[in-house]
Amino acid sequence: MSTERSTTRGALYLIPNLLGEAEIDSSLPPLVATTVRRLTHFLVEDEKNARHYIKRLCPELSIRDLSIERLNEHTKQDAFSLLAAPLREGIDIGIISDAGCPAIADPGAEIVRLAHTWGARVYPLVGPCSMILALMGSGFNGQRWRFSGYLPIEETHRRAAILSLEKDLYGRDETQLFMDTPYRTHKVFEEILGTCRPETGLCIASGLTTHDQLILAHSIKEWRAIKDPLPRLPTVFVLGR
Repeated sequence: MSTERSTTRGALYLIPNLLGEAEIDSSLPPLVATTVRRLTHFLVEDEKNARHYIKRLCPELSIRDLSIERLNEHTKQDAFSLLAAPLREGIDIGIISDAGCPAIADPGAEIVRLAHTWGARVYPLVGPCSMILALMGSGFNGQRWRFSGYLPIEETHRRAAILSLEKDLYGRDETQLFMDTPYRTHKVFEEILGTCRPETGLCIASGLTTHDQLILAHSIKEWRAIKDPLPRLPTVFVLGR
């Protein structure tokens, strides 16, 4: 891998998105809009969502004049070089995920790797990250932690994964974070309550940065006495001590 930085390369900007329906200025610094305003090439998780987001950030932009290409979990390995090719021509590119920060539990890492390989500059911009916000709001150990993404869909495997995460919580003193889709949130919650030790801590962080935000932390024993159902919102689960 070359470490030489060429002035003829474009720069890669990792552009954070909102985590849900929230005001732009509540989660994003002005630099995000300033950067988007001067870019013409974007790699995005979903074209429709990205166009809506860009228009909210910069209403004066003509979306039809922008180059917007899809980059998601279905993008094939041999397509990455083509998607990132403008960097080699001196054209800057912005990556936008549907929510949160690109390349963090979202597409983008392969393009970042190519940018480094080609000697292009990489600029991650500040914005909301659900894992960091959940950890901050949990009150659990923020020195040692691990994010495991989505747990297995099959119930038996998912329970085994929960047990394994709890084992690492106690064995390594390592706070454990994971997430699931809104329609499985209640099911995962019930499995955590039925699987983990009574003294284990559980933080539920739902709808982060939105008007529906909910962050609650209790022991498993305390959670079992709470009857209120969880909201059907994007949720990060945090196991801690």
